[in-house]
Amino acid sequence: MAYYLLTKTFHLVFVIAWMAAVFYLPRILVNIAEAGESQEVRARLLLMGRRLYRFGHVMFGIAFVLGLVLWLGYRVLPAFPTMVGAGTAWLHAKLGLVVLLFAFYIVSGRWLKGVERGRTLPSGKALRWFNELPLPALVAIVWLVLAKPF
Repeated sequence: MAYYLLTKTFHLVFVIAWMAAVFYLPRILVNIAEAGESQEVRARLLLMGRRLYRFGHVMFGIAFVLGLVLWLGYRVLPAFPTMVGAGTAWLHAKLGLVVLLFAFYIVSGRWLKGVERGRTLPSGKALRWFNELPLPALVAIVWLVLAKPF
C-alpha cells in the first residue's frame, strides 16, 4: 500500500506541474500577440514559451508513466490496489478529458512554433478565450476522480 500512495502522490505532483504549463503557455501566446513590434520582448517570450513547452512535455510524460503504474500496477506488485474492474467507467471519462487537454497543449505548442516561423497568431482576445478552455476540463477531471460517479 505504501508504494501505491507514493506513486499516487508523485503522479499528482507531476500532473500539477503539467497543468501549470497547460495554463501558462496560452498566456505567453497572449503576451506575444499583444507585444506589438518589440522584437526583444517577443524573443524573450518565445524563449520562455519554448522552455515551458519542453518542461510541460517532460512533466506530462512522467505523470503518464505514473498513471499507467496506478492503472496497471497490480499486475507487477501483488498488494497494489487496482482501478480495473466494475465501476471504473469514470476512469475512461477522465482519460478522455486528459487526451483533450493534451491536444489543447499540443495546439498551443504548434502556435508557438508557428510564431517562430513567422506565422501570425489569433487576436489577443481570442487567445484569452482559448486560455480559459482547460479550466472546465480540469474541474471535470477532479470531480470524476473524487466522486467516481460511474
